[in-house]
Amino acid sequence: MNLVAIVGRPNVGKSTLFNRLTGNQGAIVLDTPGITRDRIYGTADWNGKYFTVIDTGGFIPGSEDQMERAIREQAEIAIEDATAIIFICDGRDGVTSFDMDIAVQLRSSGKPVVLVVNKCDTNILDANSYDFYRMGLGDPYPISAANGHNTGDFLDELVGYLGEDDGSEEDERLKIAFVGRPNSGKSSLTNAFLGEDRMIVTDIPGTTRDSIDSIIKYYGEEIVLIDTAGLRRRSHIKENVEMYSIIRTARAIERCDVAVVLVDATRGLEDQDKKIINQVGEARKGIIIAVNKWDIMEKDHKTAEEITKKYKEDMRTFDYVPMLFISALTKQRIPKVLDLAKKIKQVRTERIKTSKLNEVMHPILEKTPPPAVQGRDLRINYITQTGIEPPVFAFFCNVPELLPDSYKRFVERKIRENFDFEGTPISFIFRKKNKDKNDD
Repeated sequence: MNLVAIVGRPNVGKSTLFNRLTGNQGAIVLDTPGITRDRIYGTADWNGKYFTVIDTGGFIPGSEDQMERAIREQAEIAIEDATAIIFICDGRDGVTSFDMDIAVQLRSSGKPVVLVVNKCDTNILDANSYDFYRMGLGDPYPISAANGHNTGDFLDELVGYLGEDDGSEEDERLKIAFVGRPNSGKSSLTNAFLGEDRMIVTDIPGTTRDSIDSIIKYYGEEIVLIDTAGLRRRSHIKENVEMYSIIRTARAIERCDVAVVLVDATRGLEDQDKKIINQVGEARKGIIIAVNKWDIMEKDHKTAEEITKKYKEDMRTFDYVPMLFISALTKQRIPKVLDLAKKIKQVRTERIKTSKLNEVMHPILEKTPPPAVQGRDLRINYITQTGIEPPVFAFFCNVPELLPDSYKRFVERKIRENFDFEGTPISFIFRKKNKDKNDD
């Protein structure tokens, strides 16, 4: 796989260029330095050559600030991973001492480097790039990441360093999104699976602001892990960037197969956790609740049974969601997260034969038929599965619009009792069957 890292000091336009190359709003772009903190991955192509672009946080060489040091380490990992590097500078600022320090580091990496000088929005401003020859990185390419000015020339050089990767295969790998409140352990869990500090992990809530994709191999199978920004209550969102993070988390949920909702065991199941579970349910994705930091709680009087019981009482409509008690720090029971996610993915893709459905459900529905409504007897005559991911079932009735919601919940409960749909929402369609003489 071709990896291209975009690096540079803060606020030179790395994320703007990333979004232009990938054709989406995958990275947060604001006029605030330091917005991109972790490595952000996206797919791009130029003249049929596909490659993965890594957007990195702007880093300041030599800084001892905790966050700036962590950002710099992430950028250095991206450089090490990359096939080629795009070094982006600000043409309006000219060559700075930070740019020169980064150039020294890039030359020592031994990787091919394409130097682009951003914010050259016109041919007149292109002259600003000449000063960058003294950085010793070859020809500088004056561009505007914002409007696309001159981007073709540097891309021609870039793809010359890359191998073949047609990007044509559909990605059918299991995709797991880690979602939850800030500081619930999402990045720590990702790092525990990866065996490296891929995400910036500090005890500062809200450190991860973007969704990050990582790939692991588990018993020979590739699995995509999506770490996301922590979701806060809207009243706590004081920066535009946090609103963007919520949107990005929603997108991560939309493209995953299974969402693992991380709950902090030291705080228990709070209202925001319930809202996140509802958000995953509304997206009709597989759900696992992972109660993290359980290594701390095992010494406490609270038990897993008590927490599970309270959850079942508070979230009755989500009683099909499995709950695991884990520790990302000690890696306690974390393989069960992957095993359960694989099972849920399989369940979401299976089809139950119509004959089997009716053989099991008809006796149940005849024994406990729908209640009469408006003086009419209600009947369900036929059931079939019409969709997968999530499973969808159609019930053909004589008067579907009169079926009470309580009976629909009864039907779902009986479906789940007789068929294994652990961890996945199931959807129902109630349709009118062909009219016959018994309808009235």
